[in-house]
Amino acid sequence: MSGGVLDPEFDLDAYLPSEETRTGYLLRLSRPRFWLYLAGPVVVGVAYAADSPAELFSPVALLAFAYFLVPANVFLYGVNDVYDADIDQLNPKKEDREVRYEGSPTVLAAVIVSGAAALVLALFLDPLDLTLPVVVAWLLLSIEYSAPPLRFKTTPFLDSVSNGLYVLPGVIAYTAVQGAYPPLAAVAGGWLWTMGMHTFSAIPDIEPDREAGIRTTATVLGKHWTYVYCGLAWAAAALAFLAVHPFFTAVLVAYPAIVFAIARSGVDVGDAYWWYPAINTLAGMVITMGGLWVMLYGVPF
Repeated sequence: MSGGVLDPEFDLDAYLPSEETRTGYLLRLSRPRFWLYLAGPVVVGVAYAADSPAELFSPVALLAFAYFLVPANVFLYGVNDVYDADIDQLNPKKEDREVRYEGSPTVLAAVIVSGAAALVLALFLDPLDLTLPVVVAWLLLSIEYSAPPLRFKTTPFLDSVSNGLYVLPGVIAYTAVQGAYPPLAAVAGGWLWTMGMHTFSAIPDIEPDREAGIRTTATVLGKHWTYVYCGLAWAAAALAFLAVHPFFTAVLVAYPAIVFAIARSGVDVGDAYWWYPAINTLAGMVITMGGLWVMLYGVPF
C-alpha cells in the first residue's frame, strides 16, 4: 500500500482543500482515512445481495454508497467532535491527523443536515418497512454513542457494543437490494468484529481519556487486557461466520492473529492503529471478491 491513501505515512492533507476552508475542514472532520469503515460494508452488502452485475450499480446501491462514503462520516464524527470538544484538547491525535471542533454554526448545520439526509435516503430504499428501522437504528446509535443522555462512549463495554453501528450500512444496502435481511449470523459476526475494532482503536486514547476522566472499555481494562478483549471479540466474529461460510472465517481469523503479534512484538499501538485502514480494506476486498464470485459463477467459493 506504499504511496496510497491508506498508507499510514501518506500525506493526505496535501490532496485536500485547505483546512482554513469549510470544505477542507469538513473533509478532515469526516476522517477520510476511515471513510470505508461505513462505505465498505455497503459494498460488501451489495456484492452478496446482487443477483446480477447490473444490481451492483443499481440506483439504491449507488445512493447508499454515496451517502455512507462522506455525509454519514460528517454526521458520525461531527456529533463525536461536538460533544468531545473539551476532551479533544488533550488528545494528541488531533494535532496532525484530525481537526478539533471549532464551534462554527456552519459546521454544526452541516452535521445536522448530513444526519437528516439519512432519512431522505431511506425514502428511496425498498422495502421501506425493512430498511427504515435499520436507518433509524444507525442514526440513534451514531448520536447516542457521543451525545447525552446515553453517551455510550463513556460507559465501559457499552462503548464497544454500540459500535455495531458500523455494520448497519451493510445491512441497509443488502436489504435494499435483496428485499430481505442478511443472515443473522453474518450480522452477529460483523457486530463482534466492530466491537474488537472499536476497542483496539481506543488503546492509543487510554492516557488522554484517563486524564480527562473518561471511562471506556480500554481505560478500565488497561492496555494488556484490552489486547485480550480485542483478540477474543475478533475470534468470536470468525466463529460466528462459520454459520454462514468457512470462507469468512478464514479471512477474519487473521485479526486475532495480528493483534496477538502486535502485543507480543511490542510495536507501538499508536503506529499499529494507523495500519488498520489498509488491513480492513484488504480484508473487505477479499470478502467482496468472494461475493462477486458467487454472483458471476453461481457456485460456492
